[in-house]
Amino acid sequence: MNAIWVVAADGPAVGALLAAGHRLDGPVRALVIGSREVADQVSAAGEQVDWLPCGPDVPVAALARAAAAHVLGAGPVGVVLTGTGPGSRAVAGALAAALGAEVLADVRTVDGSGDGTVTVTHLLLGGLVEQQDDVDAPVVLVMDGGSAPEPAAAGTVQEVEVAADARLRRIGGEPALATGDDLRTATRIVGVGRGLRTREDLALVETLASALDAQIGCSRPLAEGLGWLPTDRYLGVSGLRVAPQLYVALGISGQLQHMIGVRDAEVIVAVNTDPDALVVSQADWTVVGDLYDVVPALVAALARVPAR
Repeated sequence: MNAIWVVAADGPAVGALLAAGHRLDGPVRALVIGSREVADQVSAAGEQVDWLPCGPDVPVAALARAAAAHVLGAGPVGVVLTGTGPGSRAVAGALAAALGAEVLADVRTVDGSGDGTVTVTHLLLGGLVEQQDDVDAPVVLVMDGGSAPEPAAAGTVQEVEVAADARLRRIGGEPALATGDDLRTATRIVGVGRGLRTREDLALVETLASALDAQIGCSRPLAEGLGWLPTDRYLGVSGLRVAPQLYVALGISGQLQHMIGVRDAEVIVAVNTDPDALVVSQADWTVVGDLYDVVPALVAALARVPAR
């Protein structure tokens, strides 16, 4: 029977990949490239882990071809599931080339068998279209890895010695600025856009987020243009796609590239001065008004709600 491989090359956040792998018909194996700590986290979910150590001076891409050769040498391959990080994508490309397999990105759901046809739902055109395709195994699927897997039964970790590509080496880098928890697992998010006048006014947004016990996200201009918030707070097609129970959009116009990132929210509340803004037509509830007036009123109203 063809194996289902889950690739963890950007940390332990592969819970969704493992869940998808176990829904398929076939034995699941995990390929971890990185630290022993990550390998142990994945194996703690009851998984069989093949671990390729990767030192701090070695980029994952330098091990991509060796990783692909190891997977092919381990037996027949049906489906490869990788995350969206740079390391995972490098391994996905090497595996696809070695297998002569098709690659599908932005995968949402997967069903079927590693020995036959795999039914895949994935996004196209930057998220404008959701399409379902039947593809023949072997196939490489790139999807959001979700969070780290929950501990279960003890698994196994087998260290694999491979040679890195000497042509690739890390010459430097800086850690990405990050703040708060992972928005992909947040139940409530307050998003803010260009309706915010100054960076200092983020303190006002924080009062509402605190009252709602929510995380703060933003539209692309605030993260990549103005730099008021880290890029891990940016929601949209080229940022994060989230599915909270509640999304509050403050001063966000509702451009398509942003709304694709939040469209899976159960409830969307918009606060905007323009009753004809694009976000209004996509929100479940809308407050037409200036966020500088609406936010303090909402915070005061929430303070009067009895604690549950």
